Amino acid sequence: MADTRPYRAVAERIRELIRDKQFRAGERLPAERELAALLGVSRGSLREGLVALELVGEIEIRGGSGIYVGSEAARPADAPRSAHRPHELQFARSLIEAEVAAMAAKKASDRAVHAILAAMLEAERSLADGSCSEQAERKFHLAIAHATGNAALVGVVEYLWPQCGGPAKGPAEEAPATAMHGRRALLDAIAARDAGRARKAMRLHLARRTL
Repeated sequence: MADTRPYRAVAERIRELIRDKQFRAGERLPAERELAALLGVSRGSLREGLVALELVGEIEIRGGSGIYVGSEAARPADAPRSAHRPHELQFARSLIEAEVAAMAAKKASDRAVHAILAAMLEAERSLADGSCSEQAERKFHLAIAHATGNAALVGVVEYLWPQCGGPAKGPAEEAPATAMHGRRALLDAIAARDAGRARKAMRLHLARRTL
């Protein structure tokens, strides 16, 4: 099934532009306004596509300087991409998802809070009946990201999840009761619109997991 997420389509069009114009690693791309006009997309959509490419090293956004082609963009399309180190991904996830949770507490609608609750209950059921708890946990984290109302942040969480391989496996993995407590603490903080508590709850929830 084709991927219909807009930021992915924009990211692919930026890749095509880099290939077609034969930009090399380290070269500066056109300014944001010009780039949006060249691709025929809004600047908001362009920024979401740029975030997706920056995460995988295909571009580099330098504040006050511009957008540059990253080293990964110079690789052939079929060449393997460099893998991120597990500890780097864990750190990135803790940093980013904590802020995502804080923003969700500030921005979440009642409907978004209900979606987080539904995802949490699904995760708890999956642990109880032995079904795919990894997929259910992923849905829970994405429900929190969606509550921010920011598609780029949803894309970041989507990217980090498969890179991290989902929830931990092994002796340091959370016990089901601890995991349940962590999710409920997150939901309570977001429902209470308490950004500071949501940030801390997410950090604690992720710290109890290992890659």
